[in-house]
Amino acid sequence: MFGKGEFVVCGSKGVCTVEDVTKLSMPGVEGNREYYVLKPVYNYATTVYIPVDAGKESMRGVLSAAEAKKLIRGMGKIAPISIANDKLLEQEYRGCMRTNLCEEWVRILKTTYQRKKTRQEMGRKVTAVDAKYCRIAEDSLFGELAVALGISREEVPDYIQKEMKKNVSKDTKKLKKTT
Repeated sequence: MFGKGEFVVCGSKGVCTVEDVTKLSMPGVEGNREYYVLKPVYNYATTVYIPVDAGKESMRGVLSAAEAKKLIRGMGKIAPISIANDKLLEQEYRGCMRTNLCEEWVRILKTTYQRKKTRQEMGRKVTAVDAKYCRIAEDSLFGELAVALGISREEVPDYIQKEMKKNVSKDTKKLKKTT
């Protein structure tokens, strides 16, 4: 169970703060059922109500700073999605988003970035599906990493690049030592 003030990731709502855990007195709502009252961090005008007993499937705790750094260090090893058929690819994007896992969001981003680059080299525009899922995955991943690392969402891409460059440098030094 999550407590008041904790950060959670709640499906398509992204990172939220648990504002309260309470029973709701609203028409059509079961009176003895407890609900999480969530405020999305990046869309504070919205309030989300999730039944406590259903919360396990639809939300999880935000990564710790250590977990976020480990994810970033391992991004180079996460494989993009390897589906060529655009219809099947969209289904895979949807499935990846439903998992609510950062690693799956990274897979989407790697895939959409690669496809965008390839299409631009051929003089073509990025597909609407790729643009949509790239934006959703960036919002989800960058929002969670920002909260976990205590930085703004706008700083996350630069932070990732800097950390990945450090890892490449470390790997190069290790390789030189072993040869």
